[in-house]
Amino acid sequence: MTTEIRVPQLPESVADATLVAWHKQPGDAVKRDENLADLETDKVVLEVPAPMNGVVREIRIPSGTTVTSGQVLAVIEEGAAASASTAAKTAPAAAVAKDAGEDSSKDSGKLSPSVRRLVEENKLDPGAIPASGKDGRLTKADVVGFLGKQGNGGAPAAAAAPTAPAPATAKAPAARQSTVGRVDQRVPMTRLRQRIAQRLVEAQSTQALLTSFNEVDLTAVQELRARYKDRFEKEQGVKLGFMSFFVKACIEALKKFPIINASVDGSDIIYHEYYDIGVAVSTERGLMVPIVRDADLKSFADIEKEVAQYAKKAREGTIGIDDLTGGTFTITNGGVFGSLMSTPIVNAPQSAILGMHKTQERPMVVNGQIAIRPMMYLAVTYDHRIIDGREAVQFLVAVKDGLEDPGRMLLGI
Repeated sequence: MTTEIRVPQLPESVADATLVAWHKQPGDAVKRDENLADLETDKVVLEVPAPMNGVVREIRIPSGTTVTSGQVLAVIEEGAAASASTAAKTAPAAAVAKDAGEDSSKDSGKLSPSVRRLVEENKLDPGAIPASGKDGRLTKADVVGFLGKQGNGGAPAAAAAPTAPAPATAKAPAARQSTVGRVDQRVPMTRLRQRIAQRLVEAQSTQALLTSFNEVDLTAVQELRARYKDRFEKEQGVKLGFMSFFVKACIEALKKFPIINASVDGSDIIYHEYYDIGVAVSTERGLMVPIVRDADLKSFADIEKEVAQYAKKAREGTIGIDDLTGGTFTITNGGVFGSLMSTPIVNAPQSAILGMHKTQERPMVVNGQIAIRPMMYLAVTYDHRIIDGREAVQFLVAVKDGLEDPGRMLLGI
């Protein structure tokens, strides 16, 4: 019996998706719930699982095609066994070329969608590309760098992307010699990157954005973490990071200045009497902002666990649209990449965002004496249409006060 594999029902806010990669080819055996293909929307990557054990008999939609809910993608024959000869004939070129002893982390089925697309479009063997990512995984930079080396003769010509034939003119050889190593690679934006670009431009054009800065002494937070981090991890099963302190400090400041937690709807201001805090997470596909809902009701341990789970799901591509929807205020941490100061862009329709930065030891005057303290610059970007500078600055000072005296947050004073 054959079964049609269809595009799953897409979320209400998503009109279509792009089929970015097939993990199986005609003749391949599949197991129930095994991922057949990746569908990329402008928010998340969705998997298409096999509904039963069987063999892929037909693929009707090629990679790179835009699809809609219910569209037939492939046909599976239930209970059939894969033919070794058929599987060999239909295996992707890169998979056939891969050495049998190659590290499985470079297998095309474990590449991110953007990396897989580059590999497939250029007919590359992922096992031949040096990997610099976590656990030996390939990154987009690895593939682009490998393609650049091909232009310099650093890789076999057979693996290089096809180029247009040289014009039959006397000056053609000289032109080729002068452009050795100057290679351009045209790579389409992913759906997520397009959506990020659109939202950032919208935020800049529809909101009156302004950024204020302050700095915070993290001595008290570091001492508290050092004192309790081992016991905290043992009892709570999660590491005590900085993010829970910042989330708690922001919530206390938002309670004092509710306009920072509000949003604009036409000519109205909507005051949110709850605290759904977005925590920006960087992935290979782009920046995602999962939401810690009702964060004011959660403990430090609950916040740390939720942030860690969201970060893991975002980087694995398994995060859901519901995890990214909503939010009343966002925190982003450029410090993990070494940023000392920046002006973050508001995640509309929210009205403000807090930017964390690199912690750096600096000489500070403390009680009339110069002391070395772990300092961090803080930035709050806000929509000046509804938030005055006085409120933004006082909010930032309240965040600073909470972090420099974390005992107040724990005692609720």
